[in-house]
Amino acid sequence: MAETSTKLSSGNRRPPVRAWLQPTVIALIVVAAFIACYVGLQRDPQPHQVPIAVTGSDLPGEIRQALGDAVEVHAATDADAARSALVHNDVVAVLSADGPDQLRLEVAGAAGASTTSAVSGLVDAYAHGAGAHVTTENVVPLAHFDSRGLAGFYMAFGVTLAGFVLGSNALGLVSVLRLRHRFWLLTGASAAIGTVAAIISGPVLGAVPAPLLPLILTLTLLAAAAAFTTKFLGTALGPVGLPVTTLLLLTVGNATSGAVIGADLLPAPARIISALLPPGAAVRAINDLSYFNGAHMSGPLITLTLWGGVAAILLALHPRLLQRRKAAA
Repeated sequence: MAETSTKLSSGNRRPPVRAWLQPTVIALIVVAAFIACYVGLQRDPQPHQVPIAVTGSDLPGEIRQALGDAVEVHAATDADAARSALVHNDVVAVLSADGPDQLRLEVAGAAGASTTSAVSGLVDAYAHGAGAHVTTENVVPLAHFDSRGLAGFYMAFGVTLAGFVLGSNALGLVSVLRLRHRFWLLTGASAAIGTVAAIISGPVLGAVPAPLLPLILTLTLLAAAAAFTTKFLGTALGPVGLPVTTLLLLTVGNATSGAVIGADLLPAPARIISALLPPGAAVRAINDLSYFNGAHMSGPLITLTLWGGVAAILLALHPRLLQRRKAAA
């Protein structure tokens, strides 16, 4: 009878506080970070060093003095040089004098609605003070089926999410597949994710006018970066690995990617993070391929390759490092 009583009391024992506390804290951190990033960053976006080309002898100096750090003025020798900088994504707008008290503003709508709207507002304010009239022309417009310029963001978000799910599922295959087979799975599935996403968004929906093969390569690298990073962090950190990956890639990475809020309107720390995380690099690459002939593709592709490659190397080395740690202990 005493033995039965002991078993019942041990069966009714309350779980340790950590079992309740850890999941709750992780969930609160995720929701706080998500809202802080997505809502906080768009609460009061301010332009900072937005690159614009300005023609003429006196106008560049006047714009620098009037607009200050809000813009980064690139003095252009003539209209052709300024237009070339615009279509190659070196600047987001061109400002020139178009007669007495007349200004001409050429913008690249593909650079993002928030960025071009900010530039237009700054130039309008300057023109109002100078008593001039501004004529605006969109030289690099967005695709017809992407009028808000968000297709690249949603595509990058979807591919990152698919890579995260792929890496998460691979965590449960340790007892089923050997490490090299899991590598082949992550690599092959990443290529499939990139191919499907590129075909749907490009030829099928017509929302992303990028060349198909370079787009497939970009999205494959993004999926691989997300998958291998998820797999490595889940392996190295255990149960905390997936929440960390969620915060890093799906929350901070996508929120600072520069698609919803232009990178030039983000706070300084977010601008730095934006180009270093896979979603931000992918959004830049997609936009560059779609509208600017891939003029600045090398940086984003290197970023995506480094994330996937470094995560894969660390994942391959992890079993050996773990054995050495156990042997030393």
